[in-house]
Amino acid sequence: MDLVSAARRLKHPFVFADRGDFSKIPLAARGLIGDGFTAALVAVDGAVDWLCMPRFDSPSVFARILDAERGGSLAVRPTAMPFESMQQYDPDTTVLETLFTSDRGQVRLLDYMPWANDPRASTHELHRRLDCMTGEVEVEIVFDPRFDYGRGTTKLTIAEHGVLAEGEHGERLSLSVTEGVVWKLLPTGAARGTVTVRPGMQVWCVLAWGSDDVAHFASHRPFEQLRVTRHNWRDWSAGLTYDGPWRYYVQRAALTLKLLMYAPTGAVVAAPTTSLPEWLGGPRNWDYRFAWARDAAMAIRSMNLIGYGSEARDFYHFLRDAVDFKAGLQLMYTIDGQAVPEEQELPHLSGAFGSRPVRIGNGARDQVQLDTTGAVVDAAHLFERFGGTLPLSAWRTLAAIIENAEHTWRDADHGMWEPRHGKRHNVHSKLMNWLAMDRGAQVALAFGRRDLCKRWSEVAREIKDDICKNGMDSTGTRFTSIYGEDRPDASLLTLAIHGFLPDDDPRLVATVDWVKARLGAGPYLYRYLDEDGVAGAEGAFVLCGFWLAEALALQGRLDEASATFAAHANAANHLGLLAEEVAPDGTLLGNFPQAFSHLGLVNAALRIDLALRLRDEGSPRSPHLVGPLPRKAHRR
Repeated sequence: MDLVSAARRLKHPFVFADRGDFSKIPLAARGLIGDGFTAALVAVDGAVDWLCMPRFDSPSVFARILDAERGGSLAVRPTAMPFESMQQYDPDTTVLETLFTSDRGQVRLLDYMPWANDPRASTHELHRRLDCMTGEVEVEIVFDPRFDYGRGTTKLTIAEHGVLAEGEHGERLSLSVTEGVVWKLLPTGAARGTVTVRPGMQVWCVLAWGSDDVAHFASHRPFEQLRVTRHNWRDWSAGLTYDGPWRYYVQRAALTLKLLMYAPTGAVVAAPTTSLPEWLGGPRNWDYRFAWARDAAMAIRSMNLIGYGSEARDFYHFLRDAVDFKAGLQLMYTIDGQAVPEEQELPHLSGAFGSRPVRIGNGARDQVQLDTTGAVVDAAHLFERFGGTLPLSAWRTLAAIIENAEHTWRDADHGMWEPRHGKRHNVHSKLMNWLAMDRGAQVALAFGRRDLCKRWSEVAREIKDDICKNGMDSTGTRFTSIYGEDRPDASLLTLAIHGFLPDDDPRLVATVDWVKARLGAGPYLYRYLDEDGVAGAEGAFVLCGFWLAEALALQGRLDEASATFAAHANAANHLGLLAEEVAPDGTLLGNFPQAFSHLGLVNAALRIDLALRLRDEGSPRSPHLVGPLPRKAHRR
């Protein structure tokens, strides 16, 4: 079977006929594991081909996904070809299992990073265990680290219990393995070990960052680490409060979002990868290993909806520590709250499927995106609504950024999609400022600030009037994406989602129909079709498809909403993971996995589920997920 076709068919194995197939693995044919500090991609051929250590935004150690020759990887797999491969997660965990089957027998590879849900605890290790199920199978371990995105030199030393890698800038990475593995250095600079396994045998590989000694694998206590990691993930998963028809997808989305959180600060990265292309061979390749305040707030809001309030609390601690009152809320931060580095290209890397340039850092850091405040305030409002308690320090930060929005909402900005053709008066940005004032007014009551509640409510009304006057197209029947221009944009769907007008308002209905008709591609939805200052094509935007499902549910079009949701949920890879975009043929595109896509899935599942229940109960209530904020005692 063609590998690309296999990647889109969840019930079929991946088939590797020869070593040349390793370079043909689709972008999404991978699972994600992590430890709350960083995350690794594990491809279906048994290669860890993306890993930055010790943090999400550290230089890569393995980056084969960006360059098969220069990127580096750690592979564990059968030597005999052909073989088939299938992957699944251990239920309720992020422990990944890859099953290899050949005519020699069957072996199972288990991958995880020790995890304790403790912001202070990380071993900075990756553990791999190979079990022989049947037959007699020779397996290889190919250890090929390339420090600093493959820019630095790496020295490998074979030791008694494995291999030590040393970089020119002091990097240390040790690979400790089971006894019996026979090692040799390859001309490429990699180390290759082989061992033949039989039923009952196990091969352990323990990768440790910062170690200058290759110890016996048992000294890392991998058996105990595996047991504890499984227990911790299952304990965390048990906090999921959603029990609707799409529980599998919602749970997997929640686990994925948790993997994208940097435990020490509570920041959420947009994705754990850089430069995975939005179109194969194209230049739309960006570094997403940073915390966009908007994206992170939206992810935290979704997590709060399904029972994970402590993650929301941690995020507001991150904002409290990151926001400079003079500089105001920034568009994006590093995972420890610092300025995002300048964008630069890595010309020595060929890029995923030849998609250049490969970039690190992000030039959008200097843009003005005025919608960000609305997402942050909306998440805080929901946190309070669902029983959380914002600390006074977080409230002061929140009030400061709302007050700043009072003075800037009339300004033009770049908008949430980060086009590189200048500023516009974006309707979505105006909407999110309305949301900041509307939700902020309700939160202000909880802190005894009736004066702010009154003032921000008045500003919210002013913004609404401005949008309804200037945000309409030339026909005056539907909203447009930019003041004075007849352009559809999928972000207009959030007018319905955030309750800007009554659900049955004809302007909203017409807007949803317009966006669906003009931007639809089969079951999917492009975010826009305009020139944006960046060359090249892109896929349909997964988050926008989930927005459409929500908007349709709010308008009572539940069959359409359910079909749209199902199409996007089924666009996930064989493990339930979603990228940023999807091609019309179902191929996943862009950085992977993407926080936006998974939070969109959670929101749409909850919205449609609520709408179906209200319909079955004969309730006239609208399926909005947030009602008025209950008043709380004044905080001192």
